[in-house]
Order: sequence, then structure tokens, then C-alpha cells
Amino acid sequence: MLKTTFCVKKLSHLSRQEFNQYWHETHAPLVHKHALALRIKKYTQIPVLEDSPRGAVSVSFDGVAELWWESLEDLKESRRGSEGKKAAKELLEEERRFIYLSNSSLWYGEEHEKFSYLDS
Repeated sequence: MLKTTFCVKKLSHLSRQEFNQYWHETHAPLVHKHALALRIKKYTQIPVLEDSPRGAVSVSFDGVAELWWESLEDLKESRRGSEGKKAAKELLEEERRFIYLSNSSLWYGEEHEKFSYLDS
């Protein structure tokens, strides 16, 4: 599985609460709407907690989005058709409303799970 990790930085005029609300209530449904066209298998949002159990943590982003595809080729193929191009364009335009894109980081990689106790 191919995974995109996107460390997102909110636009400065938004409070953390406004950012999280928009991200969860507006952006997530739009990603879901386009998931089939873009061949997205899984999408998660991980907002940064202000009250960390380990004390104050200083990070340069406000949350992490993770998206999964079957393969790099599957991701590329999803952008070749008109439906996928249109969906990707709509998501990018919408992201500009709440994400400071040039101060956010995005990369692709493959997850290598070493163990999990989640199903135990």
C-alpha cells in the first residue's frame, strides 16, 4: 500500500478550533465524495492535541492527514482520467481555503508495520 502523509499548517487567520471544525466537517466529506474517483482506500485526520500527556510539544504543523492507495501506479492512474483530474483540482482549490499549503509538508511512502496489538 502507498501512503501519503500530509503535515498541514492552518491559515493564520483561523483559530485551531475553526481549522479543526472546517477540516473535519467540510474537507473530510469532500475527500469522501471523491474517494472512488481518486482511488483512495483510506483517509485519516490526526489533529495536534494542545494538552499532550508528555507536556508541551512544539510542532510546526496543526495536524496530519494520511491517505492510502493500492500502489503508486493506482494513484497515478486515478489522475489520468477527467473525473480524477476534476476531483483533484476541486480538493486542491478547497484546501487553499484553510491550509497554508506552502508551509505544509507532504510525502509518499510505504508503511512497514512491525507489530500491532489492535486486533488482540
